[in-house]
Amino acid sequence: MNGNSPDDGLAANRALWDDRAQAHGTTPNDMLYDVDSFLAGRQTLYGIELELAGDVTGQDVLHLQCHFGMDTLNWARLGARVTGVDFSTTAIGRARELAELAGLTADFVEADTQNLPSCLAGRFDLVIATYGVLCWIGDLDAWMRGAAMALRPGGRLVLVDLHPAYQTLASYEPLVADWPYGGGEPQREVVTCTYADPDLPMTPQEVVQYPHSVGEIVTAAAGAGLIIDRLAEHTEVEFPGSRILPEGPDGTRRFPFGDTYLPILYSLRARSPRTAGA
Repeated sequence: MNGNSPDDGLAANRALWDDRAQAHGTTPNDMLYDVDSFLAGRQTLYGIELELAGDVTGQDVLHLQCHFGMDTLNWARLGARVTGVDFSTTAIGRARELAELAGLTADFVEADTQNLPSCLAGRFDLVIATYGVLCWIGDLDAWMRGAAMALRPGGRLVLVDLHPAYQTLASYEPLVADWPYGGGEPQREVVTCTYADPDLPMTPQEVVQYPHSVGEIVTAAAGAGLIIDRLAEHTEVEFPGSRILPEGPDGTRRFPFGDTYLPILYSLRARSPRTAGA
């Protein structure tokens, strides 16, 4: 795969996510993290991850890169025993506060998902990560090994993320692509806003992101010993997210390309072998 150090960009990225964890869910124009409606019972999960995960009642679920815990706690509402992991101290603190406010039971662990603590090994029926995940990961192999390590025999990984083809876009009209499709080489930029509320002024932060192709992601999963049973590409999204793409009358966003659409998301489901060598 690539030779990037897991520590390359980690401090800069953590500073960004500490700031975002402090800001998200605190402004009236936040498109994704309405805390009040969540506390009133709003479901924050989307159809793709719900379908891939299936019934989680009574299962042990590990949510990687959980931010301040809103999705993690929705899995708890669906009957799972949940643990969330994030490298942001601020996010983990807010997640614990949110769990208390919501009256939900959850564990939250502060850790880099490229270096998960051994106490998580073999404990989970489902490891899940969704939306804006692997672009922050310099060592893709280490991330997949950690997910595999956390699974029980026969446990499943569910990953739903932005498609690498979509991530190359700088703008749709005019169509400008300015990011590599894959390769994993660090891409540095200064970020001055947040996707949840683009009009909210944020302290400029230099961050490092990493482009991974679909082939590199699948190969990393296989290299970690996971057995892939589903890989899908999705041409529409339900959530507000990026303003780059036009919003259709049905509220979804698509990436038009000639007479068809290019994928915006991909989803991967894989399982840990039930027995050694299986």
